[in-house]
Amino acid sequence: MSKEKKGGESVAKFYQVTESKIERTRRECPRCGKGVFMAVHKDRLTCGKCSYTEFQKDQTKKTKH
Repeated sequence: MSKEKKGGESVAKFYQVTESKIERTRRECPRCGKGVFMAVHKDRLTCGKCSYTEFQKDQTKKTKH
């Protein structure tokens, strides 16, 4: 039996090519280093390799006074 690979994101989605520059569209993991990108979730950024997580402050929440 052969295992089928899941259809993951293409590496081309992590970069944006402009006139003379190549820019990264996602943040790289500070622990793992270059080449390991962090996944973007609703309220956090997560590394799939080392499980490093950064939570983002939600600026759309309204506080009650």
